[in-house]
Amino acid sequence: MTGSAFEREMIERLVLDFTDAFNRNDLECVMSYFTENAVYQEFNGTVNRGRAAIRGAFEPQFRGQFGVMKFHTEDLFVDAPAGKALIRWLCTLHTKRGPAGWRGLDILHFENGRISEKHTYAKAVVPRLDPVGEE
Repeated sequence: MTGSAFEREMIERLVLDFTDAFNRNDLECVMSYFTENAVYQEFNGTVNRGRAAIRGAFEPQFRGQFGVMKFHTEDLFVDAPAGKALIRWLCTLHTKRGPAGWRGLDILHFENGRISEKHTYAKAVVPRLDPVGEE
């Protein structure tokens, strides 16, 4: 396997494992993917700098404050030489009102096998809760 193919496969695995940690609701595991001085830009434009700020941004989700969330990968693009990936997802959400969801994407930048930047974009001003069927 060439170095480039190996790097692409490694980044793809990191993205999928990172997404799986979200779906297991494992905040400690999710945080282990970030560099100490990582930047997380939320879909609403809020910028969180450093692990402590990123953890604070994620905590409501991991406490279940929004319901049970799952991210379903729809597309994954990797630019191995640049150390970047784009993952397009469907986020399903189970709330007291029933199932809902929205689509979005993350652009991830990697440094030494960890996420240095996470930029989230969503098809919603506030996560628009569109009805979705049970899967």
